[in-house]
Amino acid sequence: MLIRHPADILPSEITDSAVYLERRRFLAQAGTLALAGALPAGLAHAAGQSLGPLIKSPLSIGESQTPYKAVTTYNNFYELGTDKEDPAQNTHRLKPAPWTLRIEGLVNKPQTIGIEQLLKLVPLEERIYRMRCVEGWSMVIPWVGIPLASLLKLADPQGSAKYVEFISHYDKATMTRGVLDWPYNEGLRLDEARNPLTILAVGLYGEVLPVQNGAPVRLVVPWKYGFKGAKSLVAIRLLEKQPSTAWMKAGPSEYGFYANVNPEVDHPRWSQATERRIGEFTKRKTLMFNGYADQVASMYSGMDLRRYF
Repeated sequence: MLIRHPADILPSEITDSAVYLERRRFLAQAGTLALAGALPAGLAHAAGQSLGPLIKSPLSIGESQTPYKAVTTYNNFYELGTDKEDPAQNTHRLKPAPWTLRIEGLVNKPQTIGIEQLLKLVPLEERIYRMRCVEGWSMVIPWVGIPLASLLKLADPQGSAKYVEFISHYDKATMTRGVLDWPYNEGLRLDEARNPLTILAVGLYGEVLPVQNGAPVRLVVPWKYGFKGAKSLVAIRLLEKQPSTAWMKAGPSEYGFYANVNPEVDHPRWSQATERRIGEFTKRKTLMFNGYADQVASMYSGMDLRRYF
C-alpha cells in the first residue's frame, strides 16, 4: 500500500487568519454574505453561506487557529484524490445537495434526515479543536457542528448496541478508484460516540463545510488521529460487534480501530512522538490523547493502549 508523506506548506502560501477574517467583514458590509444567508441550506455550498449565530463552546481550546487557506487546501480526502492538494481541486466530483443521512441498525427509531433538517435539530456550536494526522502534521480548526450524542438519542439505541459505524458517500463514476475498499467506513465504541467532544461537523470558520473538508456533514473526534473522521456521511449504523474499518482492512498492522493519539506508539514507518503544526517550522511534542486526556482517558482505564492502538 502506497502512503504519501505530506509536503510542507510554506508560510508565504497561507493567508493569515486576520487577513481572511477582514475579507469576510468587507464582504458582509457589501451584502454578499447577506445574500448567501437568504439561500436554502442545500444551495449554500456554492455561496460560502454563513452559519451564524453560533454557540461558543466551552470545550474549545485557546490556541491560535490554523489559517483558513491551509485548512481548506491541505486535506486528506482520498475519494477526491490522494495528494494533499487534490481534494480542493476536485470538489466538482461531489455534490453536497440534495443530501440525506440515515441512522439505522440497532435503534428503536430509525431516522432519515435531510441536511436542512439536521441544521435545525439543535443549536450549532463552534468548537476550536486540535486535530492530529497520523502522518505527523496537525492543525487547530474552528469546527461548527452538533454533538453526535444528540442525534443518537433521537434514534434511541437498543441495549445491544455497542458500536457505531460511519459510512461515507462514494460514487465510483466520479471518485478515486483503488487505494481503499470503498465506500469509506469508520467506527467508534458507543461511549466514544456519546462523549461530549464528539461532533458531527457541518461547517468551519463560521461557514458551511467546504466539499474538500467533508461536506455536508462529517465526523470529528479530536482525541483520535484524523483518519477516524469519516467525511461526507450518508449513514450512521448502530452495531453489536466492532466493525472492520477502511484503514484497518488496508493496513491492519498500521491502523488500529481505536486510533487514539499516543506519542508512545509509533506508526511502523515513522515516529508519533512529535508533530508539526501547519504554518510552523519547528516541531512540538505530541500530547497524549491529543491534549484531551482529562476528558477521555477514563474511557480506556485498564486497557493496554499499545495493543489496542
